[in-house]
Amino acid sequence: MTSVKAQNCIVFGPLEGEIMDVLWGTPAPLTVREVLGRLNHARETPLAYTTVMTVMNRLSDKSAAVRVKAGRCYSYSAAVSDEAAMAVREVIRDFGVDAVAHFVTEAQNSPDLLDRLRRLMAEGPGS
Repeated sequence: MTSVKAQNCIVFGPLEGEIMDVLWGTPAPLTVREVLGRLNHARETPLAYTTVMTVMNRLSDKSAAVRVKAGRCYSYSAAVSDEAAMAVREVIRDFGVDAVAHFVTEAQNSPDLLDRLRRLMAEGPGS
């Protein structure tokens, strides 16, 4: 069963989105086997261990997940707080300061967005 969040994912593929949902929903790092168990829990056709391992390695390569050696295997945790954070990271990586300049231009055309941007700049992201 795929979550609504994973189905509507634009930054991640469907399985990447499902895996990120698992990582976002867990405060502690998880091994591939632990993620696999959570993904297969409600599936009619189970995913293969190697499929999940490959996708998790790719998420680590994309800097969406953090991979840490844990004994003979690796454990993974989310490196970004949500899909929006990953999208922003990718846009800035691909387009740099030009993307930031365009965002500011868009914000200037939206009073609500401009107010929010000013508050974030003054108080930080937790405001």
